[in-house]
Amino acid sequence: MSGVYLALVHHPVVDRAGDVITTAVTNLDVHDIARSARTYDLAGYYVVTPIEAQHRLVDRILGHWRDGAGATRVPERSEALALCRLVDSVAQASDEIAEMEGKRPEIWVTSARASGDVVDATIAGARMREVPSLILFGTGHGLAPALLEACDGVVAAIRGGGSYNHLSVRAAVAITLDRGAGP
Repeated sequence: MSGVYLALVHHPVVDRAGDVITTAVTNLDVHDIARSARTYDLAGYYVVTPIEAQHRLVDRILGHWRDGAGATRVPERSEALALCRLVDSVAQASDEIAEMEGKRPEIWVTSARASGDVVDATIAGARMREVPSLILFGTGHGLAPALLEACDGVVAAIRGGGSYNHLSVRAAVAITLDRGAGP
């Protein structure tokens, strides 16, 4: 079976006005999404940011859970954080996956704003298990249009029962994986 990978994208994403920005990495996102990735047996988890100061923050978080006091105190979190890789761009993550898998991954996006052919998470998950795949989750107010336009597939958005639609990315990852867009 080919590998399914996940990327938490901090750049390029958009702000409330639709301008392309870079968002800040948070400890909770790095930590909790790694736990979801491990729970759903993903092949890897990428944190995408080009900002060097954010790299230092992620390195510090990973060091605590992989080799520091966190690894000793809560070893199962160390196991989850072992899946996490830090990269500057989605292209870099795709290149690394291509090297590991011997084939460039299909790029899947999640978005409440995406148009075009949207695929149910269960169907998308079945396709992702057939070929190397990278599923992108955006921060801020979502992935930049360039990423949405360049993807190979769009996983159907999560819809609640009302008009409010602004889940935390941690919740969106967990729900999407549980609905079938993971192994």
